[in-house]
Amino acid sequence: MSRTAPFRPTMRLAASVHPSMPRTPVPRYTAPSMVVPGIVVVGAVSGIVAYVRSQLRKESETMNRMFAQQNTAEVRARRGQRHLVDSEGDPRKTIYNVLNW
Repeated sequence: MSRTAPFRPTMRLAASVHPSMPRTPVPRYTAPSMVVPGIVVVGAVSGIVAYVRSQLRKESETMNRMFAQQNTAEVRARRGQRHLVDSEGDPRKTIYNVLNW
């Protein structure tokens, strides 16, 4: 072999597919394989929403109990004297406190 001849490998380069192995078909996405992840996502989101909702309801009930204990007749009378409810109106019903209406 001369030094000027190009390099020629002794084995032919071939693709990695062996002719004796059967070709496997490319897996296609079917309806169940696309539905299951959607069901999992919907289930997880609904679980999180239910948990947050229950926590908010629990906190709301706690706050309602606290304010119910403080909303007695003598507390209302003191609030009326302190905030001048008779002459200036109830500060809880002003335009600045729209969320309380």
